Amino acid sequence: MDDRDLDDAALWASILDKSDYTVISGNPYIKKSGWRKISCFYNISFEIKDHSIEFDDSHNVNRAEFLVRASMQSGRFSDGWGSCDRREKRFNKPNHDIPSTAETRAKNKACQVCTEYVVPNQIPIRYNAMLILEVWPGHKRIFLASAITVQDERGVGPRFLFMCPSDDETIATSWRWNKSPQPLPRLSGFCSNASDMLVRELQRAWEADPASVDESWDNFFRNFLGQAASPGAGLSGQTIQESMQLLLLVRAYQVNGHMKAALDPLGLDDRAVPEDLDLALYGFTEADLDREFFLGVWIMAGFLSENRPVLTLREILSKLERAYCGPIGFEYMHIPDRDKCNWLREKIETVAPREYPKDRRLVMLDRLIWSTQFENFLATKWATAKRFGLEGGETLIPGMKEMFDRSADLGVENIVIGMPHRGRLNVLGNVVRKPLSQIFSEFAGGTRPVEGEDGLYTGTGDVKYHLGTSYDRPTRGGKRIHLSLVANPSHLEAVDPVVIGKTRAKQFYSNDDDRTKNMGILIHGDGSFAGQGVVYETLHLSALPNYTTGGTIHIVVNNQVAFTTDPRAGRSSQYCTDVAKAVNVPIFHVNGDDLEAVVRVCELAAEWRQTFHSDVVVDLICYRRFGHNEIDEPSFTQPKMYQVIKNHPSSLKLYEQKLLETGEVTKDDVQRIHDKVNRILNEEFAKSKDYVPNKRDWLSAYWTGFKSPEQISRVRNTGVKPEVLKRVGQAITTLPESFKPHRAVKKIFEQRAAMIESGEGIDWAVAEALAFAALIVEGNHVRLSGQDVERGTFSHRHSVVHDQETGAKYCPLDHVVMNQNEELFTVSNSSLSEFAVLGFELGYSMENPNSLVLWEAQFGDFSNGAQVMFDQFLSSGEAKWLRQTGLVVLLPHGYDGQGPEHSSSRLERFLQMSDDNPFVIPEMDPTLRKQIQECNWQVVNVTTPANYFHVLRRQIHRDFRKPLIVTAPKNLLRHKECKSNLSEFDDVEGHPGFDKQGTRFKRLIKDRNDHKEVEEGINRLVLCSGKVYYELDDERKKSERSDVAICRVEQLSPFPYDLIQRELKRYPNAEIVWCQEEPMNMGAYSYISPRLYSAMKTLGRGTFEDIKYVGRAPSAATATGFLTVHVQEQSELGKKALQPEPIKFP
Repeated sequence: MDDRDLDDAALWASILDKSDYTVISGNPYIKKSGWRKISCFYNISFEIKDHSIEFDDSHNVNRAEFLVRASMQSGRFSDGWGSCDRREKRFNKPNHDIPSTAETRAKNKACQVCTEYVVPNQIPIRYNAMLILEVWPGHKRIFLASAITVQDERGVGPRFLFMCPSDDETIATSWRWNKSPQPLPRLSGFCSNASDMLVRELQRAWEADPASVDESWDNFFRNFLGQAASPGAGLSGQTIQESMQLLLLVRAYQVNGHMKAALDPLGLDDRAVPEDLDLALYGFTEADLDREFFLGVWIMAGFLSENRPVLTLREILSKLERAYCGPIGFEYMHIPDRDKCNWLREKIETVAPREYPKDRRLVMLDRLIWSTQFENFLATKWATAKRFGLEGGETLIPGMKEMFDRSADLGVENIVIGMPHRGRLNVLGNVVRKPLSQIFSEFAGGTRPVEGEDGLYTGTGDVKYHLGTSYDRPTRGGKRIHLSLVANPSHLEAVDPVVIGKTRAKQFYSNDDDRTKNMGILIHGDGSFAGQGVVYETLHLSALPNYTTGGTIHIVVNNQVAFTTDPRAGRSSQYCTDVAKAVNVPIFHVNGDDLEAVVRVCELAAEWRQTFHSDVVVDLICYRRFGHNEIDEPSFTQPKMYQVIKNHPSSLKLYEQKLLETGEVTKDDVQRIHDKVNRILNEEFAKSKDYVPNKRDWLSAYWTGFKSPEQISRVRNTGVKPEVLKRVGQAITTLPESFKPHRAVKKIFEQRAAMIESGEGIDWAVAEALAFAALIVEGNHVRLSGQDVERGTFSHRHSVVHDQETGAKYCPLDHVVMNQNEELFTVSNSSLSEFAVLGFELGYSMENPNSLVLWEAQFGDFSNGAQVMFDQFLSSGEAKWLRQTGLVVLLPHGYDGQGPEHSSSRLERFLQMSDDNPFVIPEMDPTLRKQIQECNWQVVNVTTPANYFHVLRRQIHRDFRKPLIVTAPKNLLRHKECKSNLSEFDDVEGHPGFDKQGTRFKRLIKDRNDHKEVEEGINRLVLCSGKVYYELDDERKKSERSDVAICRVEQLSPFPYDLIQRELKRYPNAEIVWCQEEPMNMGAYSYISPRLYSAMKTLGRGTFEDIKYVGRAPSAATATGFLTVHVQEQSELGKKALQPEPIKFP
């Protein structure tokens, strides 16, 4: 078949109606409506290349001309010109019509030239044909075609148009044209009555004599009709048309059956049943219900799999209704993977419905009674207490337990759980097995441990429905599975990425390379799943190589109402779970009143996750029997719903009734379980009155030996042996000989190698790589992630190098030690997310203390996209939940003229959240770390590569963990003065930085001039932090101010009182100045000034007014957007700090 036969004349004729033509002088011309259809069919895009509009004196449009380019996706394009005058057809056109008409004419002409071979000079005669195409070797598919007769430069002949194009790549191997074509009406689709006429004729011919039709048709009828018919036996009235319509009907149920499912336990669902589930749409009536049909043999599971029997239409409908329109609604046809869809079809389209044996049902009943009675007990004992109970969704508990049992059978050993407050106490008590006496004690106010007892640090605590715990749970199959429920704040969904990160870390430390032993489970609310952006951010991580956990099971406890907001006001989609379709995961909607349906989908979710290692969503549609909390009145806003709920039986009552009706249990059996549960609850309640917390088991096995804030920890050396530095330095600066890096990158690595060889001029990136490499040599895991961290936002890191010829990647830090685990050092560009990625790394860092986990913001101010993580987790997590983390946050910061969005990391916010008392100087023993142990985190603004090296290593070389906020530099990355010698990194006595503890991080760097212990001739002491130091030092050189000392406060929080007082004593006559780049209401000034005053006060060095301020004036924006203004401000700042006359307060 000549490719030219598939020409545009045929295509046009197939998509245009007679109404799209107009006849002028006996010739047909395509109208505007026709050109619109053609451009849509070809997916043509238009671009206006030029236009002109002429106006008269009254500013009316006289004439418009347009030049438009039409472009097809194949790259073909054509230009068309069109014009329009004001006075056409003897009347004046409106102003707005003239340009639009000219533009439309230009588009039509461009479209015509771009798409046509020839314009047919007559409306063609239409025919039908059918082709058999081999879509892959050995498998053929039917395609119905439209044919027309046209006259063009090639003469009069048929031109073909496929009406049923395949999704697969097709190779035409055979085709046949019906020898005696007859004119047919216009086709409306491949299953139209017109196309059926030809099929019927061929079918009748085949039934009479298979040899009378082409071999391809013979194969088609044999495969399609299978055992339903044989030549000469007849088809009992079933036609190919009906068979195709049946296939469409089955698919309609697979796609939209969930819209007809009985999902709402309250019966308030008013969803419209889709039209495509109506038999009449496919030409069937009630008279066809008892006719027998055969669905055919197809490469598809479920109803379309092999060996399907002949069924009546009634039986087919019954099976479809039972599979897709019962208490479970399945959404999976959006998944573009045939194997996954077939797997689900085999599970869903079963021959008989799933029936559980009696022993399983008794276990489910017992678990449902525990879930229900637990809530009832709390409601009885503490009627006015907030507990965010699970009433209305009690089936969650037995569903989770069955899911865990099935997961354990499939190889899962650890499950990390994240969930909001709704039902959390029930999960804590019944699933994760937190002692009931402890839960009851917390309701009664709780009992703090005795003050001063070792290991009993309690922090500030948190409300009972935010707390977490862990437990080794025995399963029904005789295994044990470790459960961890992660503590979380009230900020719904914020815990999601934390759980995923912790799960990923568990997989790394347990060598779970196939990600089948450790699994995350997230429980959501319906309002938050649809409304909180972090849900999508977390879903988006699910398939990324360095963030995937092999699938997370999401359970949505769908109350059908948020706090007081109805679903129609809380989301724009049909379901709250529709966001999950973006990542092609299956969604199982289930009626929360049907316990066995809930158990079925929970088990199915576990099987899916272990089979395909991807996410899955269970939408547990239930209700909330009371308000948002137990003292809230829900009828204010949902009166109709709560009138129904008031009279609605609980899921326990419904299940008990079901089992009693089947005779599997008696009333006495049910009562015995109730009595047992009530007895245990009352026993635990009695114990709770005398409950005393045991020594806190608040850290996992990896954390054994690590100290809580009240246990003393000593300072450790962070220097590294010179030979180790040289060895790892060579490893991180060497590329394979055959590797072809970018020439600029090659030069950078050559310069780095020279730094290591000479031991001089070590820059920021090399210092960081040395810190990472030294930790790896010591057996520690290092993980760095964030946006563009592999290269670095400022093109400074280059931890991953790309071969310019092959595109291959090479990471020098993956080759520091022999046979290095490929994940021991991980550097990963993240998705464009701050909230979820920072949360992920936080969760990762909480699993094992022997790891340096870092998150770097692209620019420091981007961190405010993750503010919830800083406020609720990082700054306060240890105090609230007794969970330590050593996470390092790198926030590029510095004023260099890049405007208000890229200058400040909002340093003041982190300092404001620091919890040290500005008016009480703590014990400052130089050999201990009591001050830093008792603070909530550390904030540093480092100015030398060596100090950066040591502050990173300090995170690992101590027996406690604290978050570290680093205001990372930008222009210091390549500043000529911001260099260190290799001797500042080692632990050799006598080298710079070495003292009695060895080489370590300097919390304050004294003046670079070698001043004595007391310098009475210094008239001004300038304290600063960050890159402004280099500008001040440069200004000091220019002004030759030898009477000014400049000290750098490298660690801002906790405040280095001891070192500040040392410098105050060194310069007894000096005016005290704090200098910063930031405006007065930002930066460190508000944090520093009261603490500096406390240090001065104990030495008798003056009042608060004796602290002089040099910096920008208060401002709403962090920085100016005008470069000239920035340069002027920066210059004035340095001059003021070094001015000869005294500086006025403030």
